[in-house]
Amino acid sequence: MDYLCFRTLCCKGPPPPRPEYDVVCIGLTGSGKTSLLSRLCNEATDNIIPTTGFSIKAVPFQNAILNVKELGGQAAQNNPTVPCRQADEIMPSLRYRADSIKKYWSRYYQGSQGVVFVLDSASSEEDLEVARTELHSALQHPQLCTLPFLILANHQDKPAARSVQEIKKYFELEPLARGKSWVLEGSTVDNMDTVKDSFQQLIFLLEDKDQETGRI
Repeated sequence: MDYLCFRTLCCKGPPPPRPEYDVVCIGLTGSGKTSLLSRLCNEATDNIIPTTGFSIKAVPFQNAILNVKELGGQAAQNNPTVPCRQADEIMPSLRYRADSIKKYWSRYYQGSQGVVFVLDSASSEEDLEVARTELHSALQHPQLCTLPFLILANHQDKPAARSVQEIKKYFELEPLARGKSWVLEGSTVDNMDTVKDSFQQLIFLLEDKDQETGRI
């Protein structure tokens, strides 16, 4: 019996590697993509600036690793976190660069296995409409339409934030995403446990997608 216990302990071998999934993360500038991903990776979030081009982070979870490619977004027309004088100086440049970047989003979709779309639930009506248009475009894009989606209604801690139900209705997700795999959750950078739970739901969808592909 002692020999069997010794063999079990010493010959068990390393655990199987965690599966890795390639995920693309999109959303308008100011939605909080970079801050959320940085916090998930336990990185500092001081002096966060809008992503130019794209960045890739390996986000580890207990049962999987998400290789998240964050694409630069479109600058919001009215960003309440930027002082007016400073906004007048930097926003035209941001808008020009961001519009140029967003036109090339689809070039980075290839190879993606899942999608994270982050929106600012406290943004202006104008910017929320832009986010709605971009999400609809992503949900119907040939390279993304069959993939699992995690939609994060971010900045839920702000007074002007719409609820998840309000976002769901305004974005017309029920009719548009019918038959697709998607999750809509509220989020805030100050409650990362909820954010991690939301990403875990995405991982479950990715695993289900893998199993479906294996059965075909």
